[in-house]
Amino acid sequence: MPALKNEPSYLKWLPSKTTATISRCEIVARGMVEGFIAGRHRSPKKGFSVEFAEHRQYVPGDDLKNLDWKVLARKDRLYVKQYMEETNLRATILLDCSGSMAYRGDEAVNFAGRRLSKFEYGKYLAAALSYLLIGQQDGVGLVLFDTAVRTYLPSKVRASQVRRILECLDGADPGGETSVADVFNDIAERIAPRGMVFIISDLFDDNMDELIKSLHHFRYRKHEIIVLHIMAEEELRFPFNNFLHLQDLESTAEIQLDPKALRASYLERVNDFLKKLADGCGQMQADYVPLSTKEPFEKALSDYLSRRRTGAG
Repeated sequence: MPALKNEPSYLKWLPSKTTATISRCEIVARGMVEGFIAGRHRSPKKGFSVEFAEHRQYVPGDDLKNLDWKVLARKDRLYVKQYMEETNLRATILLDCSGSMAYRGDEAVNFAGRRLSKFEYGKYLAAALSYLLIGQQDGVGLVLFDTAVRTYLPSKVRASQVRRILECLDGADPGGETSVADVFNDIAERIAPRGMVFIISDLFDDNMDELIKSLHHFRYRKHEIIVLHIMAEEELRFPFNNFLHLQDLESTAEIQLDPKALRASYLERVNDFLKKLADGCGQMQADYVPLSTKEPFEKALSDYLSRRRTGAG
């Protein structure tokens, strides 16, 4: 719904329907993460929390309640139980601001009186994720990018971080060319390791091999990767029948074509593109989440989080 009179314009990216849907969801890291405060995620540090990690030999000063009496009876030596410490996580949301994200298909979901472009769809997803993560007392940051990083908000755990992210989203417009692989390598070096990285993009890049390598850079830095791959329904199915006049959203190039003559080869290339992305993400144990702007964004996000919680996706 549009912002009410005298209400900041940035609040439109977090409508009440979204907060009501997201409040029933949660995100838990599957691997170990570094954080700032005690929370719900596993940390590489060992403390005295819920999940058993290993034994170590007793040293004077250890709390006697952590002694493992069964090991003492069996080995006649004093050992204490160590547990995996729980922590909050640092999440970073990467939103693609390149020109291709401006595409607004006729089959896109109608929200707040307009059909959403891929970029607007991505803004709503980024806002919802920020709200959810801060609500869990997790840190969240935002990166807006095209051929380079345009905006970088480091991950923070504070309620005001949601407002800062919404303000950045509200002031952002798509434009410029795409250089996904190069900018991912830059971002991977900027953000602290052992976090969670959400990538919201159509992932159009001229070099698929370099794109997959750049995703591996995040894995090398021990991040958990979630790829929210946004495409318009028209890009997925190419349903056009009449002669088309097309303009490149990332340049001034224009072209006229007969869609019927190109449909088969176009769909073959798109399906190959999608398969390579899915296979590449699978090899590095990253979540690959294909999204169409035809589906309401809050439903798409909550469905994915539900599958993730149950281990189905």
